[in-house]
Amino acid sequence: MSSHHFVKEQQEPALLILDTKGFGYENIAPLLEWSPTVLVTQEEVHTVISWGIKIDLIIASMDFQKENYSLLEEQYPVKFLGVSNEDFLEEGLQYLIATKHGAVNIIGFDHQQVFGLEAKLSFLDLVVWDAPMRYFPVKNGQFKKWFAGASLQLHAPEGTFIEIQEEGDSQIQRITYATFIEVEEGTVVFKSDKTFWIGEFVMEV
Repeated sequence: MSSHHFVKEQQEPALLILDTKGFGYENIAPLLEWSPTVLVTQEEVHTVISWGIKIDLIIASMDFQKENYSLLEEQYPVKFLGVSNEDFLEEGLQYLIATKHGAVNIIGFDHQQVFGLEAKLSFLDLVVWDAPMRYFPVKNGQFKKWFAGASLQLHAPEGTFIEIQEEGDSQIQRITYATFIEVEEGTVVFKSDKTFWIGEFVMEV
C-alpha cells in the first residue's frame, strides 16, 4: 500500500459487530478496507472468526473470558473488553469514545432503538446496520446527498416534520411509523429542526 493511502489509526470508522443475523461476509467486507478497529460481542466471535476477519477486541463477560481464554493466544493480539449486565453496545461505544475514535459502523442493531444512541452523536459519528438497511443520522438540521434513485426510510419520533427538496420540487413529510419515500436520481436535500435518521437499502431483500 502506497504511503499516501495510509490511514492514521482511529481515523477510519471502527466496526462494532453486535449480531450477524441477516449478514454475510460479503456485506461486511467493504467496511474492512482500511483495517478498522474491530469489536465483536462474545456471541458472534466464532462466526466472525470463521469469516477470516481479524478481531481486535472481544466484548465478553468474565465467565466467557475464563472459558475461552485460549482465544487470546489463537487470535493474538486480540484482547477482551469486560462487560457487566450484558450491555455490549454501551461498553463498546464507551471504549471507542475513550480511545478517541471518531466514527463507528454498528452491525446488527435494531433501528427502532436508534433514538437511544443520540446522546453519543456529539462524540461519535454512528452508522447503524439493521439488515437489509443502513441508517445514518442527520444531526445538524440539513443533509444533502446525490442518490441514484432509491427507496429511503425516514426515521424520527412520530410527528417530526422533515422537508425534502428534489430538483424543482419541495415537500414536507410528517413522520409516522415506517415512513418510506421514493427519490428520483439526483441531489436531495433533507431539512428538519430535530435529529432524524435516513435508512438506505444496502442489501437485496
